[in-house]
Amino acid sequence: MATAPTNQTAPQTGAQAVIASAVDPARRPDVLLRVRRDEGHEVSAWWMVGAFVAVSAAVVSLLSWVPGGA
Repeated sequence: MATAPTNQTAPQTGAQAVIASAVDPARRPDVLLRVRRDEGHEVSAWWMVGAFVAVSAAVVSLLSWVPGGA
């Protein structure tokens, strides 16, 4: 089985050109809080659960000061 000849002098087209010029979205300067972390160093989902519970508790406690409730 013969391999297809490749022409190294021709410009790259299609997916090859897109992949060659791709920019890692985590490294873009206009993205403030996005960070690419190493394998095994991702943020635990429990931090997001805890943040949701804390914000929900803060909203409920602040709304308890609003008059007009039953």
